[in-house]
This record gives sequence, C-alpha cells and structure tokens, in this order.
Amino acid sequence: MLYMLQFPDIDPEIFSFAIGGMTFALRWYALAYIVGIFMAWRYAVMLVNRPRLWAKVPMDKRQVEDLMTWMVLGIIIGGRLGYVFFYNWSYFAENPVDIVKVWQGGMAFHGGVLGVLLGAAIFCWRNKINFLSTADMIAASSVFGLFLGRIANFINGELWGRPTTADWGMFFPDAPPCPEDWLVLCTRHPSQLYEAGLEGLALGVVLIALVWGAKWLRAPGRIMGVFLVGYGIARTIVEQFREADSQFITPDNPVGHVLQFGDYGLTMGQSLSAPMLLIGVALLLTRRKVA
Repeated sequence: MLYMLQFPDIDPEIFSFAIGGMTFALRWYALAYIVGIFMAWRYAVMLVNRPRLWAKVPMDKRQVEDLMTWMVLGIIIGGRLGYVFFYNWSYFAENPVDIVKVWQGGMAFHGGVLGVLLGAAIFCWRNKINFLSTADMIAASSVFGLFLGRIANFINGELWGRPTTADWGMFFPDAPPCPEDWLVLCTRHPSQLYEAGLEGLALGVVLIALVWGAKWLRAPGRIMGVFLVGYGIARTIVEQFREADSQFITPDNPVGHVLQFGDYGLTMGQSLSAPMLLIGVALLLTRRKVA
C-alpha cells in the first residue's frame, strides 16, 4: 500500500482586486520576498548595532538602509538574468521581450547571489567600506529569505522533486506524469521543503552559532565562506531529489544532467554550486584569524 502526504490546497494568491479593468494580486511568493528582505534588513541593523561582534563595524544603520536598495536590485536583476542565461537561454534568445516579465516567474538563486554581491561591491567601493565584512553581514541575513522563498515554492506547487515511493511523497497536481512503469498515483519528493530545511533552517542555525557564539564576524570573510560552503553542500544534496527543469530532460538524459563525467553527472544546480563551494573553502582557509 502506498502512503503519501496530502499536498495542501493553498491558493498561491493571497488576495486580488480589479481597478479599471486591470487585476492586481498579492501572491505568497511575492510576500516571501518582501518579508525575507525586511527580516534581512532588521537583522543586519541588529548586527551593526553590536560592536562586540566585529573587529570593526563595517557600516552604520543608515548605510545598511542604503545598502538594501542595492540588494533589492541585485536580487531582482541578478536572479532574473541568472534564470535567463543559466536555465532557459534558448527560449529567451527567441523571445527577448519576455526577459522583463518577472511577474510570470523565473528566478535563479545563483544569479541572485551574483547580483547581490556585485551590488554590494559597488556600494562598498563608493562608500569606502570593507567588502568582506559587508558580505558576511549579507550572508548571515540571507537565510530568512531562503527559507521563506522555498516555502513559497512549495505553496506554488513548483520545483517539485523526483518520483518516490517514500511515505512522505506528495502528489503535485501540476507535475508531469511519471514514466509508464511507475505507480498509478505519481508521488514525488517535496524537495522544496528539503531545501527550506537545509538552506534556511539548518544553515541559519550554524550561522547564528558562529556569529553570536564563536564571534566569526571578527574575521572578515569567514561567515561568507561558511554560507557558500553550506549552501553549496545543501543544494548538491537536494538536487539528488529535485527534478530538473523540463528543458534539461530528454529521453537519453532523464535526470537532466548538464555536465557528464562518465557514469556520473551534475545538474545545473550542482554545476552552479561547485564554484560556490570552491570559493567558500578558499575563504575559510585564508580567513582564519579571529581578532
């Protein structure tokens, strides 16, 4: 007998209203971004207001607020362009106008990271602020958005996992059918929840312990190193259970590998996480001194 968890019937739209023939809606996904950014801002302000955590506080409260503008732009522009170039370039090359249609969905975490770090680098250069300390603050504050974003993915019923017979498997209404030799009811890993647990909760607990307990903010770059390594490991693990985007799946490549090494391969998420792991390890090896 097959057991499964019931997928919650939650409307992706919290509410909607019409004005002048146009419909406006607030979705859980948008709210996750809003709340995640707000929590990151308040947490960053809390950190800079605790001088004992730093060898040198990188900025004041007002500068944190100014930095958030760059962060929001980095998330939106970087996340969108990351999706365009990493995940669906063939489509957008033929439909370039659709690149700006962010409301139709399509954001990439790795692109968002690049956008945020680029925005932070520009901000730090213009204001003569230590970039590594700023990156540490951003890394420590980002786990709220990671957790909420994956929960929103789950509510949307998107980014589902691969088929499974596990008792906690779920039936996602919008997921494609399983292979013909599969069970009558195709249940899948709730990989969005795996990501929320690993990338948000578990990584968040580790970063909190290192920031507040071990005082690792005193060694600029170490918290960012932990974040990059932790996220890279978490994403690499979850990609074993998450189904690849449909454009990467073919009859000869049902898992959706984009890089193949003999009998082994890497998905797009794993391929993009590999540089994060390498950079994170380099930061941890070189930024050892805690003042």
